[in-house]
Amino acid sequence: MLYWALVFFVVALIAGVMGFGGIASASAGVAQILFFLFLILFVVAVVMRLARGGAR
Repeated sequence: MLYWALVFFVVALIAGVMGFGGIASASAGVAQILFFLFLILFVVAVVMRLARGGAR
């Protein structure tokens, strides 16, 4: 998921440099959503692992 967030971020940067504002904005929005979704799932996974006693 983090990979796809980075891919959309790079697409947004390239589109922004080339002057495609609409595509850049849409790609940046998708990248932002994917990044925050990754963060939420990462935090949930860490909390679940700690709750199970997986930290050694």
